[in-house]
Amino acid sequence: RAVEKPVEVHDLHATMLHLLGTDHTQLTQLFGGREQRLTDVHGHVQHEWLA
Repeated sequence: RAVEKPVEVHDLHATMLHLLGTDHTQLTQLFGGREQRLTDVHGHVQHEWLA
């Protein structure tokens, strides 16, 4: 199997935004008439990737 630990794109985005000093839970965009988070509700900062 080529991938040992698959990465969720929402987690990747949340972690990248964290490294840039941005709170991903507060960063939203207007889409379809309502505010939506760029990392959706599934994104979590992966601190173990930063070790």
